[in-house]
Amino acid sequence: MKNKLLSRLKKLNFGCAALVIAFSFFSLRSFSADRDTVLNSHKIKTIIIDAGHGTRSNGSRSGANGSFSYESNVTLSIALKLQQQIEKSLPDVKVVMTRSTDEDVPFRTRANIANTNKGDLFISIHCNSLPDRRHTEVVGYKKGKRGKKTPIYKTVSSADRSGKGVLLLVYSTKRTGPQVEALRENADLYDDKDYKDQYNGYDPNDPESFIILEAFKNRFRKQSIHFANLINSEFVDTDGRRSEGVREQVLFVLDHTAMPSVLVETGYINNPDDEEYLNSENGQQEIVNSIVRAITNYKKEAEQPRTE
Repeated sequence: MKNKLLSRLKKLNFGCAALVIAFSFFSLRSFSADRDTVLNSHKIKTIIIDAGHGTRSNGSRSGANGSFSYESNVTLSIALKLQQQIEKSLPDVKVVMTRSTDEDVPFRTRANIANTNKGDLFISIHCNSLPDRRHTEVVGYKKGKRGKKTPIYKTVSSADRSGKGVLLLVYSTKRTGPQVEALRENADLYDDKDYKDQYNGYDPNDPESFIILEAFKNRFRKQSIHFANLINSEFVDTDGRRSEGVREQVLFVLDHTAMPSVLVETGYINNPDDEEYLNSENGQQEIVNSIVRAITNYKKEAEQPRTE
């Protein structure tokens, strides 16, 4: 049993650390990953492009907004350009959109589309925004019983437009159950016979089954981190954009997809400079080109035969 388990883990390109399977990152903590430890040789056949938010059935828009634009419109425009560019630059890759119109799509449906189509990468396009600042100020005075003046306070809000630049998010280890569930529902991922055989007889009380399942989940997490870093490098080194780095966060569309998944915050839509950039043809094309370059590099690494 022990030799069989070690053999399976070796095929997944995990070392002894895979037996521990312990990640202690806190939410929104920045980190990076070593590319040599995360990529197995496999074809990148299908990429899921997720345009964040949309217009609800009652006419309201989900997501953030700037002074003249909405996140739902910006993300759809970027996502459609990204689809076209991938199909042009990587004709052997199938692109699946979670939405191609203004209509909003529930988070669960987005994840189901990704999993049903057996995506090899999931890229969710969003725009960032900061909440209003809230503070109190004195708006007057009133006299107390003994004639003493006491201040009257009022809570006021003001827009916080200080956020600027990109941010890459991967799923948080604080809630891993949904992704485990997604993995179980997609047992033929990467055409891995070992995993399919293990899944078909999956027993949550069997330590070997648990370790194999955890190994796959953590492999996707490491690949997500690596892919996010590739995108971030393109934004910073090629486009010269400000970046808040790669961070983890509990997000439904990331932790419900059984594949390497990254959410791209393309800029702060409530920052005047970022909003202009996000709505410009040049800005959107730069974002798309950077993501496609990162996909191309990731694809080359993933499909390169690895020697033991």
